[in-house]
Amino acid sequence: MSLKEIKVRIASVSNTRKTTSAMKMVSSVKLRKAQQSIQYALPYVEQLDHILSSLSTMPQAQAASPLVTQREVRNVAVVCFSSDASLCGGFNGNIIRHSRALIDELSKTDDKPLVYTVGQKITESFSKAGMEINRCYAGMMEKRLYRDAASLADDLMDIFLTGGLDKVVLTYTHFKSAGSQQIVDEVLLPVTVKSDDSQYASDYILEPSAETLMKELLPKVIRMKVYCAMLDSYASEQAARVVAMQAATENADKLIGELTLQYNKLRQQAITNELLDLAGGVQNR
Repeated sequence: MSLKEIKVRIASVSNTRKTTSAMKMVSSVKLRKAQQSIQYALPYVEQLDHILSSLSTMPQAQAASPLVTQREVRNVAVVCFSSDASLCGGFNGNIIRHSRALIDELSKTDDKPLVYTVGQKITESFSKAGMEINRCYAGMMEKRLYRDAASLADDLMDIFLTGGLDKVVLTYTHFKSAGSQQIVDEVLLPVTVKSDDSQYASDYILEPSAETLMKELLPKVIRMKVYCAMLDSYASEQAARVVAMQAATENADKLIGELTLQYNKLRQQAITNELLDLAGGVQNR
Protein backbone atom coordinates (compact mmCIF):
# COMPACT_ATOMS: atom_id res chain seq x y z
CA MET A 1 0.00 0.00 0.00
CA SER A 2 1.43 3.39 -1.02
CA LEU A 3 1.63 6.48 1.16
CA LYS A 4 -1.21 8.11 -0.75
CA GLU A 5 -3.47 5.07 -0.33
CA ILE A 6 -2.75 4.91 3.40
CA LYS A 7 -3.47 8.62 3.76
CA VAL A 8 -6.81 8.20 1.96
CA ARG A 9 -7.64 5.21 4.15
CA ILE A 10 -6.87 7.16 7.34
CA ALA A 11 -9.14 9.99 6.19
CA SER A 12 -11.93 7.53 5.40
CA VAL A 13 -11.70 5.77 8.77
CA SER A 14 -11.56 9.14 10.54
CA ASN A 15 -14.80 10.19 8.86
CA THR A 16 -16.40 6.91 9.87
CA ARG A 17 -15.22 7.45 13.44
CA LYS A 18 -16.85 10.88 13.52
CA THR A 19 -20.13 9.30 12.42
CA THR A 20 -20.05 6.47 14.97
CA SER A 21 -19.05 8.87 17.75
CA ALA A 22 -21.92 11.21 16.89
CA MET A 23 -24.40 8.32 16.73
CA LYS A 24 -23.22 7.13 20.13
CA MET A 25 -23.89 10.55 21.68
CA VAL A 26 -27.31 10.83 20.02
CA SER A 27 -28.29 7.33 21.17
CA SER A 28 -27.12 8.12 24.70
CA VAL A 29 -29.49 11.09 24.84
CA LYS A 30 -32.34 9.00 23.40
CA LEU A 31 -31.61 6.25 25.93
CA ARG A 32 -31.90 8.67 28.85
CA LYS A 33 -35.24 9.94 27.54
CA ALA A 34 -36.47 6.37 27.00
CA GLN A 35 -35.51 5.44 30.57
CA GLN A 36 -37.42 8.45 31.86
CA SER A 37 -40.51 7.43 29.88
CA ILE A 38 -40.42 3.95 31.43
CA GLN A 39 -39.89 5.37 34.91
CA TYR A 40 -42.91 7.63 34.49
CA ALA A 41 -45.13 4.78 33.25
CA LEU A 42 -44.15 2.09 35.77
CA PRO A 43 -45.72 3.66 38.91
CA TYR A 44 -49.07 3.89 37.09
CA VAL A 45 -48.89 0.24 36.01
CA GLU A 46 -47.83 -0.90 39.49
CA GLN A 47 -50.74 0.96 41.08
CA LEU A 48 -53.18 -0.59 38.61
CA ASP A 49 -51.81 -4.05 39.43
CA HIS A 50 -52.21 -3.35 43.14
CA ILE A 51 -55.84 -2.30 42.69
CA LEU A 52 -56.57 -5.38 40.58
CA SER A 53 -54.95 -7.61 43.18
CA SER A 54 -57.22 -6.18 45.85
CA LEU A 55 -60.30 -6.52 43.64
CA SER A 56 -59.49 -10.14 42.82
CA THR A 57 -60.21 -11.17 46.41
CA MET A 58 -63.84 -10.07 46.06
CA PRO A 59 -66.14 -12.84 44.79
CA GLN A 60 -68.27 -10.46 42.73
CA ALA A 61 -65.22 -9.24 40.83
CA GLN A 62 -63.55 -12.59 40.14
CA ALA A 63 -65.76 -13.44 37.17
CA ALA A 64 -66.39 -9.86 36.09
CA SER A 65 -64.45 -9.92 32.83
CA PRO A 66 -63.86 -12.62 30.21
CA LEU A 67 -60.36 -11.16 29.74
CA VAL A 68 -59.20 -13.24 32.72
CA THR A 69 -60.89 -16.43 31.55
CA GLN A 70 -58.47 -19.32 31.10
CA ARG A 71 -59.48 -21.68 28.29
CA GLU A 72 -57.94 -24.38 26.16
CA VAL A 73 -55.26 -22.84 23.98
CA ARG A 74 -55.93 -23.45 20.31
CA ASN A 75 -55.43 -20.06 18.66
CA VAL A 76 -52.40 -17.98 19.60
CA ALA A 77 -51.17 -14.55 18.55
CA VAL A 78 -47.56 -13.38 18.85
CA VAL A 79 -46.74 -9.67 18.93
CA CYS A 80 -43.05 -9.15 18.06
CA PHE A 81 -41.19 -5.89 18.73
CA SER A 82 -38.04 -4.80 16.89
CA SER A 83 -36.55 -1.48 15.79
CA ASP A 84 -37.18 0.63 12.71
CA ALA A 85 -33.46 1.33 12.16
CA SER A 86 -30.28 -0.73 12.05
CA LEU A 87 -26.74 -0.13 13.41
CA CYS A 88 -27.67 -1.47 16.85
CA GLY A 89 -25.48 -4.55 17.02
CA GLY A 90 -27.27 -7.87 17.38
CA PHE A 91 -30.46 -6.32 18.75
CA ASN A 92 -32.66 -6.99 15.70
CA GLY A 93 -31.01 -10.29 14.79
CA ASN A 94 -31.57 -11.70 18.27
CA ILE A 95 -35.25 -10.76 18.51
CA ILE A 96 -35.92 -11.99 14.96
CA ARG A 97 -34.35 -15.40 15.65
CA HIS A 98 -36.16 -15.70 18.97
CA SER A 99 -39.51 -14.72 17.46
CA ARG A 100 -39.18 -17.22 14.62
CA ALA A 101 -38.28 -19.99 17.09
CA LEU A 102 -41.27 -19.06 19.26
CA ILE A 103 -43.64 -19.07 16.28
CA ASP A 104 -42.27 -22.44 15.16
CA GLU A 105 -42.81 -23.82 18.66
CA LEU A 106 -46.37 -22.50 18.83
CA SER A 107 -47.08 -23.95 15.39
CA LYS A 108 -46.86 -27.42 16.93
CA THR A 109 -50.11 -26.77 18.83
CA ASP A 110 -51.59 -24.05 16.61
CA ASP A 111 -51.54 -24.68 12.87
CA LYS A 112 -51.47 -20.98 12.07
CA PRO A 113 -50.50 -18.55 14.87
CA LEU A 114 -51.40 -14.94 14.19
CA VAL A 115 -48.29 -12.79 13.80
CA TYR A 116 -48.22 -9.08 14.60
CA THR A 117 -44.98 -7.20 13.95
CA VAL A 118 -44.04 -3.87 15.50
CA GLY A 119 -40.93 -2.42 13.87
CA GLN A 120 -39.61 -2.15 10.33
CA LYS A 121 -36.73 -4.61 10.66
CA ILE A 122 -38.70 -7.62 11.86
CA THR A 123 -41.43 -6.87 9.31
CA GLU A 124 -38.91 -6.87 6.46
CA SER A 125 -37.20 -10.02 7.74
CA PHE A 126 -40.45 -11.99 8.03
CA SER A 127 -41.61 -10.79 4.61
CA LYS A 128 -38.34 -11.86 2.95
CA ALA A 129 -38.59 -15.26 4.66
CA GLY A 130 -42.09 -15.73 3.23
CA MET A 131 -43.77 -15.74 6.63
CA GLU A 132 -47.36 -14.58 6.79
CA ILE A 133 -47.86 -11.39 8.80
CA ASN A 134 -51.43 -10.76 9.88
CA ARG A 135 -50.80 -7.12 10.64
CA CYS A 136 -47.69 -4.95 10.76
CA TYR A 137 -47.06 -1.72 12.65
CA ALA A 138 -43.83 -0.72 10.94
CA GLY A 139 -43.88 2.94 11.98
CA MET A 140 -45.09 2.60 15.57
CA MET A 141 -41.60 2.56 17.11
CA GLU A 142 -40.70 5.91 15.53
CA LYS A 143 -43.26 8.00 17.46
CA ARG A 144 -44.11 5.59 20.30
CA LEU A 145 -47.53 7.10 20.95
CA TYR A 146 -49.84 5.66 23.58
CA ARG A 147 -52.84 5.81 21.25
CA ASP A 148 -51.07 3.52 18.75
CA ALA A 149 -50.26 0.97 21.46
CA ALA A 150 -53.84 1.24 22.78
CA SER A 151 -55.22 0.65 19.28
CA LEU A 152 -53.14 -2.54 18.96
CA ALA A 153 -54.27 -3.70 22.39
CA ASP A 154 -57.92 -3.02 21.56
CA ASP A 155 -57.65 -5.07 18.36
CA LEU A 156 -56.21 -8.00 20.30
CA MET A 157 -58.87 -7.75 23.01
CA ASP A 158 -61.67 -7.69 20.41
CA ILE A 159 -60.37 -10.86 18.75
CA PHE A 160 -59.90 -12.53 22.15
CA LEU A 161 -63.41 -11.66 23.31
CA THR A 162 -64.98 -13.00 20.11
CA GLY A 163 -63.17 -16.33 20.57
CA GLY A 164 -60.71 -15.87 17.72
CA LEU A 165 -57.77 -16.05 20.13
CA ASP A 166 -57.14 -18.06 23.27
CA LYS A 167 -53.74 -16.59 24.11
CA VAL A 168 -51.67 -13.52 23.19
CA VAL A 169 -47.91 -13.36 23.77
CA LEU A 170 -45.72 -10.26 23.64
CA THR A 171 -42.09 -10.93 22.73
CA TYR A 172 -39.72 -8.01 23.12
CA THR A 173 -36.32 -7.04 24.49
CA HIS A 174 -36.42 -5.99 28.13
CA PHE A 175 -34.05 -3.23 29.21
CA LYS A 176 -32.11 -4.27 32.31
CA SER A 177 -29.16 -1.90 32.09
CA ALA A 178 -27.11 -0.03 29.50
CA GLY A 179 -25.01 -3.14 28.92
CA SER A 180 -27.63 -5.84 29.41
CA GLN A 181 -30.89 -6.51 27.56
CA GLN A 182 -32.98 -9.67 27.79
CA ILE A 183 -35.61 -11.06 25.43
CA VAL A 184 -38.83 -11.90 27.29
CA ASP A 185 -42.10 -13.59 26.35
CA GLU A 186 -44.98 -12.05 28.30
CA VAL A 187 -48.51 -13.42 28.23
CA LEU A 188 -50.82 -10.48 27.56
CA LEU A 189 -54.11 -12.39 27.34
CA PRO A 190 -55.70 -13.90 29.29
CA VAL A 191 -54.78 -11.55 32.13
CA THR A 192 -53.33 -13.21 35.21
CA VAL A 193 -54.28 -11.28 38.33
CA LYS A 194 -52.23 -11.95 41.44
CA SER A 195 -54.39 -12.17 44.52
CA ASP A 196 -53.71 -9.77 47.37
CA ASP A 197 -53.39 -11.77 50.60
CA SER A 198 -53.90 -8.72 52.79
CA GLN A 199 -56.61 -9.21 55.39
CA TYR A 200 -57.91 -5.75 54.59
CA ALA A 201 -58.14 -6.35 50.88
CA SER A 202 -61.84 -7.21 50.93
CA ASP A 203 -62.89 -4.55 53.47
CA TYR A 204 -63.18 -1.70 50.96
CA ILE A 205 -66.50 -0.02 50.25
CA LEU A 206 -66.44 0.62 46.53
CA GLU A 207 -68.36 2.99 44.32
CA PRO A 208 -68.94 1.93 41.59
CA SER A 209 -69.05 -1.79 42.29
CA ALA A 210 -66.05 -4.11 42.24
CA GLU A 211 -67.42 -5.76 39.10
CA THR A 212 -67.62 -2.42 37.25
CA LEU A 213 -64.14 -1.44 38.38
CA MET A 214 -62.70 -4.75 37.19
CA LYS A 215 -64.27 -4.33 33.76
CA GLU A 216 -62.92 -0.77 33.50
CA LEU A 217 -59.42 -1.42 34.80
CA LEU A 218 -58.51 -4.60 32.90
CA PRO A 219 -58.49 -2.96 29.43
CA LYS A 220 -56.36 -0.13 30.84
CA VAL A 221 -53.86 -2.63 32.21
CA ILE A 222 -53.65 -4.44 28.86
CA ARG A 223 -53.14 -1.18 26.95
CA MET A 224 -50.42 -0.10 29.36
CA LYS A 225 -48.64 -3.46 29.06
CA VAL A 226 -48.42 -3.06 25.29
CA TYR A 227 -47.26 0.54 25.68
CA CYS A 228 -44.61 -0.40 28.27
CA ALA A 229 -43.38 -3.24 26.03
CA MET A 230 -42.92 -0.72 23.22
CA LEU A 231 -41.02 1.70 25.48
CA ASP A 232 -38.94 -1.14 26.92
CA SER A 233 -37.98 -2.37 23.45
CA TYR A 234 -37.05 1.15 22.35
CA ALA A 235 -34.82 1.66 25.41
CA SER A 236 -33.11 -1.66 24.71
CA GLU A 237 -32.58 -0.63 21.09
CA GLN A 238 -30.86 2.60 22.10
CA ALA A 239 -28.73 0.83 24.70
CA ALA A 240 -27.63 -1.73 22.10
CA ARG A 241 -26.83 1.08 19.66
CA VAL A 242 -24.73 2.92 22.25
CA VAL A 243 -22.68 -0.23 22.88
CA ALA A 244 -22.34 -0.96 19.14
CA MET A 245 -21.26 2.58 18.29
CA GLN A 246 -18.81 2.61 21.21
CA ALA A 247 -17.23 -0.60 19.92
CA ALA A 248 -17.13 0.79 16.36
CA THR A 249 -15.46 3.99 17.57
CA GLU A 250 -12.84 2.04 19.52
CA ASN A 251 -12.15 -0.17 16.49
CA ALA A 252 -11.77 2.95 14.33
CA ASP A 253 -9.29 4.43 16.82
CA LYS A 254 -7.30 1.21 16.77
CA LEU A 255 -7.30 1.06 12.97
CA ILE A 256 -6.28 4.71 12.67
CA GLY A 257 -3.37 4.04 15.05
CA GLU A 258 -2.21 1.04 12.99
CA LEU A 259 -2.49 2.93 9.70
CA THR A 260 -0.69 5.96 11.12
CA LEU A 261 2.16 3.73 12.32
CA GLN A 262 2.35 2.09 8.89
CA TYR A 263 2.26 5.50 7.21
CA ASN A 264 5.11 6.82 9.38
CA LYS A 265 7.22 3.73 8.70
CA LEU A 266 6.78 4.03 4.94
CA ARG A 267 7.43 7.75 5.06
CA GLN A 268 10.59 7.24 7.11
CA GLN A 269 11.70 4.54 4.67
CA ALA A 270 11.09 6.86 1.72
CA ILE A 271 13.12 9.64 3.37
CA THR A 272 15.95 7.20 4.11
CA ASN A 273 15.98 6.02 0.50
CA GLU A 274 16.15 9.60 -0.74
CA LEU A 275 19.05 10.35 1.60
CA LEU A 276 20.88 7.24 0.40
CA ASP A 277 20.33 8.29 -3.21
CA LEU A 278 21.73 11.75 -2.48
CA ALA A 279 24.73 10.30 -0.64
CA GLY A 280 25.42 7.90 -3.52
CA GLY A 281 25.23 10.74 -6.03
CA VAL A 282 27.77 12.80 -4.09
CA GLN A 283 30.20 9.88 -3.91
CA ASN A 284 29.94 9.25 -7.64
CA ARG A 285 31.07 12.81 -8.29
